[in-house]
Amino acid sequence: MTRAAVFGAGSWGTAFALVLADAGADVVMWGRRPELCDTINSTHTNPDYLPDVALPPVIRATHDPGEAADRADLVVLAVPSQALRVNLAEWSPALPSTSVLVSLMKGVELGTAKRMSEVIDDVTGAGPGRIAVVSGPNLAGEIAQRQPAASVVAAADEDLARRIQRTCHSPHFRPYTNHDLVGAELGGAVKNVIALAVGIAAGLGFGDNARASVITRGLAETARLGAALGADAYTFSGLAGLGDLVATCMSPLSRNRTFGEKLGQGHSVAEIAAGSRQVAEGVKSCVSILDLAGRQGVDMPIVEHVTGVVRGELTPAEMLGSLLSRSAKPERHGH
Repeated sequence: MTRAAVFGAGSWGTAFALVLADAGADVVMWGRRPELCDTINSTHTNPDYLPDVALPPVIRATHDPGEAADRADLVVLAVPSQALRVNLAEWSPALPSTSVLVSLMKGVELGTAKRMSEVIDDVTGAGPGRIAVVSGPNLAGEIAQRQPAASVVAAADEDLARRIQRTCHSPHFRPYTNHDLVGAELGGAVKNVIALAVGIAAGLGFGDNARASVITRGLAETARLGAALGADAYTFSGLAGLGDLVATCMSPLSRNRTFGEKLGQGHSVAEIAAGSRQVAEGVKSCVSILDLAGRQGVDMPIVEHVTGVVRGELTPAEMLGSLLSRSAKPERHGH
């Protein structure tokens, strides 16, 4: 039996722990708060994030990183992306040297503009043979309810991707493999920022035409950045690209879409953040993605304008007016 450690007891970490358990793994979750870990163990529920979902007894929780990682074949990282480096530096000594490290995180690190797999490599020195990413249209609430979902396991090492695929292939969760780690990570990170933009449009009262336009042009921005970084263009039309983008932009379950909608309705970033224990990754990653695009000389106007709103430099209405007033261009970039 595969032994899996899931570091992060939020909604997505808990939902993926359930996927692994359904696929036959023995799962230990690490949680930041000891009291939540005790509750998970005693009630077999996670009342703070997925209160209506029963967790099987094979899932246990602990606040001790060493206990969580003990003899783990698979180490799954499911913490907010901007907290990864600090947390992983603390956990790294406890991780088995042979364990596979899987990122569920969808962000780009502030300051370094590094993708999460690059941060993992920086901290652990694990190398591409031990690092993978799971990404796709993965709204945690639906997956925890065992609704059908598909995803992508991306790794530079195809044998590694297939190994993780077998470990998380459950009756309700269908993983595909992909060799394009860069594209999978970019798709997952940028879609959060595009979802903020779609939410802003919805909050301003605009309908499906506006939302579809933002989604489509957002995908074009993502693909341009991916091309500059050597990603496979096909990835952006797949589950880790278009699939994840559509789910995150259109679902009321999406944290980033909901956050953007509240921005469009006139609430401030601080007000919205104070009202939720869930992290909308795009709020911080918009800055680091814009930084990454600048380093590559890639034009990303939607990301740029969302960053302006988040920083308080633009109102949502000003953002819309500025985007619409940009000079007309061919749809295909560079033509």
